Amino acid sequence: MLTLEGKVAIITGSAQGMGAEHARTFVELGAKVAIADVLGEEGRTIAKELGADGEFFHLDVTEPEQWVDVADRVTAQWGPMTVLVNNAGVPGPFVQTADLTVADYLKTVAVDQHRVFYGMRTVIPGMIDAGGGSIVNISSVAGFAHVRNVPNAAYTAAKFAVRGLTRATAVEYAKKGIRVNCVMPGPVATPMMLNSGMHEVRKLVGSAAAMDRCASR
Repeated sequence: MLTLEGKVAIITGSAQGMGAEHARTFVELGAKVAIADVLGEEGRTIAKELGADGEFFHLDVTEPEQWVDVADRVTAQWGPMTVLVNNAGVPGPFVQTADLTVADYLKTVAVDQHRVFYGMRTVIPGMIDAGGGSIVNISSVAGFAHVRNVPNAAYTAAKFAVRGLTRATAVEYAKKGIRVNCVMPGPVATPMMLNSGMHEVRKLVGSAAAMDRCASR
């Protein structure tokens, strides 16, 4: 039977959507879960739902110093972190490349790409000391190919980069007992996706989903 008993996990972007479902599943399987997000009210609500095995930690994934602070606090509370789920992300602006502002490009890349690097570099030393661990980077089908009819170059660039970061880190730390994998989900009707506009969601579904439908949550 699958169990995560004894595991300590940080799951970013877990105050809602896919991240919240990750957190619920981890706790059901026996893990201690740090709900790491910028959404305080939502994060504390999930933590209350999960009980003693879940706790909210405020984390802006674009700030390396906050990563270190959260990692230290989680370790002090529950022991060495053995799992990181890099789930936090933003959809990026749905505009063509020439219309994409520098600020919007940098914001998208900071959240969707740089957070993966910051998270991995923060937790890997502790995982080595603990004898191993698992890192799961949530990317997107957009990391395989740009989704037709959805102008979103910054998002696509970041998701391709997540694949590269995952592959490189997996090779570097395999002999240290650390598994690094990348999950590439298709369209999922999360609050983030819905708030970006149902028009874009419908286009995304029609372009990327073989059965022309969008998963819920």
